[in-house]
Amino acid sequence: MEENKPVTSMRVAELVMAGLFLAFGALVMWDSRRLGASWADDGPQAGYFPFYIGLLIVVASAANIFRALNLGEKGRKAFVEWGQLRMVLLVMVPTVVYVALIANPWYSLGIYLASALFIAFFMWHLGKYGPAKILPVSLGVVVFFFLMFEIWFKVPLPKGPIEAALGFH
Repeated sequence: MEENKPVTSMRVAELVMAGLFLAFGALVMWDSRRLGASWADDGPQAGYFPFYIGLLIVVASAANIFRALNLGEKGRKAFVEWGQLRMVLLVMVPTVVYVALIANPWYSLGIYLASALFIAFFMWHLGKYGPAKILPVSLGVVVFFFLMFEIWFKVPLPKGPIEAALGFH
């Protein structure tokens, strides 16, 4: 794929994001009505403030849609090119995998092992470091965070099979 070839235009990007925010605001308004979005005898109902925040989101989104439709020549400019998108995805895809390794409801590696793998991957793939630097840094960071959160702050973080095998629950 050509590095400087546009993926999409400014107009399309603006319209897609404004549409997503409009749908989100409408959903907030709809669900707020279910909770009760008016004023009761004892004050505002549970959905009163969320309803009006959703309304503000819908109005702002509608204004952004109107603005995007009237961008003129600027709307034809590239929002992102393939080379730029590739760099974003180079960070985003491993980050999504990292979160999935921690938050997977069927099987989780835990935050410590997933973090060590995440750091090691970025050091190897983007930093081009060798194992002599990757191992101490990735393991050192994980040990530091384990001590800081689990021991000093007494905040338990998600653990996986390695921690369970070592007796850390």
